[in-house]
Amino acid sequence: MNAPRALPLAVTLGEAAGIGPDLTLTLWLKRTELNLPAFYILAAADFLRRRAGLLNLDIPVARVEPEEAADAFARALPVVELGLRVGAAPGRPDETSAPAAIASIRRAVADVLAGRAAAVVTNPIAKNVLYRSGFAEPGHTEFLAALAAQSTQRPVRPVMMLWSSELAVVPVTIHLPLRAIFAHLSTDLIVETGRITARDLAARFRIPRPRLAVAALNPHAGEDGAMGEEDRDVVAPAVAALKAEGIDARGPLPADTLFHAAARAGYDVALCMYHDQALIPIKTLAFDRAVNVTLGLPFVRTSPDHGTAFDIAGSGRGDPSSLLAAIKLAARLAAAKPIAMPAP
Repeated sequence: MNAPRALPLAVTLGEAAGIGPDLTLTLWLKRTELNLPAFYILAAADFLRRRAGLLNLDIPVARVEPEEAADAFARALPVVELGLRVGAAPGRPDETSAPAAIASIRRAVADVLAGRAAAVVTNPIAKNVLYRSGFAEPGHTEFLAALAAQSTQRPVRPVMMLWSSELAVVPVTIHLPLRAIFAHLSTDLIVETGRITARDLAARFRIPRPRLAVAALNPHAGEDGAMGEEDRDVVAPAVAALKAEGIDARGPLPADTLFHAAARAGYDVALCMYHDQALIPIKTLAFDRAVNVTLGLPFVRTSPDHGTAFDIAGSGRGDPSSLLAAIKLAARLAAAKPIAMPAP
């Protein structure tokens, strides 16, 4: 008796005027040599044919339902139709951009929650384009969490992790001005972020006892208050609380010595206090291969760690390495049998 075919991945359109469609087309063309798992893209078939023609790529496109995508993948790029016109030219978002991007995300989440897809892989969006259309969420991650909460009728707290084979980082605060971090950062926020991170590293990445390195906010971890009180009064109590829950957490650790090779060997993920503290080291080490993984969701979601690249969309010069890594990681995480963290 044949084993059941694995579910395909649902890949979103992202910003139609951006680099996402180019990279998706390019990867499908290399599907055999790259040993890609089956996926389908939520888009419009005629739009993808036009983009393929612009890139001089000979790619057949097949309109399918998710259940048909795995069988179609070997012979054509499977497309699940959004039922919307997509008309944006490379580098030039238009009035069809935002509705198509939003509809693609909605359908991908619905498919994975309904068991029609294994995971969601999102192509980059242009937030300013979405905001002009009345999009209410701060960004991709928050929208995914809202959709998951609506479907499951349970609160969802998403956590952004940037992952590569060299380093994984989680920013506790994300898109905030530096001056706002001090007011926003709290012991509870660090504890909740660490708890979700440890749980999903066990459940999704199959790390039985994840090791969390918690970065200090201030230089030299604050020098016991001489260079700022936050590490002593906010970060250190959070580390103690995580340890009390049985989580292997250490810190606060000075960020300037946290990311060299010997230090990285001692932990599975670094919890960083603000955006650039997390993203500068991983983009230095794995600029073309880092993957954005959303923890805390009831499904697997990955994304390339780059933007829409309007300046090179439609040129054929886009590097698909990060999208490739996102697709392969999504398939790996979706196929992994979850394990529970050991009790404290």
